[in-house]
Amino acid sequence: MVSRVRVWLNRTYAENVFFMDQLRRNPDDRAVEIHATHGDPDSPVLAAADTAELEPEGLSPAAYVEYALAQCERRGIDVFVPRLHQAAVVAHRAEFEAVGTALLAPPPEAVAVFHDKVIAYEAVQAIGVPVPPWWRVRSAEELVAAVDELEAGGYRACFKPVSGAGGVGFRVITRAPFSLTQLSGFPSPYVPLGLVLDALREADEPVDWLVMPRLEQPEVSVDCLTGTDNRIRLAVGRTKNGRRRGFTLHEQWLEPARRIAEGFGLHYLSNIQFRMLGERPVLMDVNTRPAGGLHQLSLCGVNAPWAAVRLALGEDPGELVPPFLGQDYTVVSGPRPLPPVTLPQQRADVSTAAPALGAVPAPAASVEPRTATGAHA
Repeated sequence: MVSRVRVWLNRTYAENVFFMDQLRRNPDDRAVEIHATHGDPDSPVLAAADTAELEPEGLSPAAYVEYALAQCERRGIDVFVPRLHQAAVVAHRAEFEAVGTALLAPPPEAVAVFHDKVIAYEAVQAIGVPVPPWWRVRSAEELVAAVDELEAGGYRACFKPVSGAGGVGFRVITRAPFSLTQLSGFPSPYVPLGLVLDALREADEPVDWLVMPRLEQPEVSVDCLTGTDNRIRLAVGRTKNGRRRGFTLHEQWLEPARRIAEGFGLHYLSNIQFRMLGERPVLMDVNTRPAGGLHQLSLCGVNAPWAAVRLALGEDPGELVPPFLGQDYTVVSGPRPLPPVTLPQQRADVSTAAPALGAVPAPAASVEPRTATGAHA
């Protein structure tokens, strides 16, 4: 009898309840048990898992690695999909292998390149992948210079943290003064330049921002599955243009994504995002983890999470070609069950190898909406 596979997802996005569902509904009919940890007791991934725990707060990256190793050994984890503290975890791959756990994540060198967006842009530009013009900004004076140069070229300037994920901290610069326009309707990413400059001059410490043109749609996210031999097993683009979503296998998106994934050793699942600068696609961002929307490839007849787990276990799934491209779609929210009793908060002084606290079984039944609620942790 083939043994079950034990997979752990740590502090992952809410949308990855569908990642978990796909693992359970794998085409090999292999038994999969899922362990989840999170800092939010009401995260839906905790409810969707077979076993769940609250994570201790305030751990340093080194202490988190110790906590993770203890989890893997105690829980008998076969495959660990790290999101939180990914860089620290992958630096200790040999220690996880020693307790029988494979890491579904790239090597530390690849994670380091794409942790810093400036280093990432310089690196991919060196291998011939187009990137937008960009400036690294740490002061009000540097911001003004960057915005002036972008606007002189006919672009609208935007900025985001050099290190970050999920669009956190993204803002678009406007020259319009603050007025009731900013207070009507829903909050927007637009911020007046004067207010940003005031905040920078009053700040106690410098910022570290990437300033660049506001790129246009369509946005294309290429989900890649890459082996440890640096060879792509799967590359499919997911398109976004307003509400409308779809899929593409056009080489203008897939070729630069393959070049990045294979060239930098982005082993297992990665997500490489492009947008338009004028008439040409340019790199926007690279995620060294599974994208929150990865499950949408199921509309093309592909189970990417299971293929990645097989690859991590040393079972090469071979090249995966979608048997068809699904029709255009949109994303809507839907209900997801939570445990009837909230998981207790963990004490701040909990040890890194503490026994299970507040472990809960998954509900007996769950209702899956047609699409995800959003990729929020």
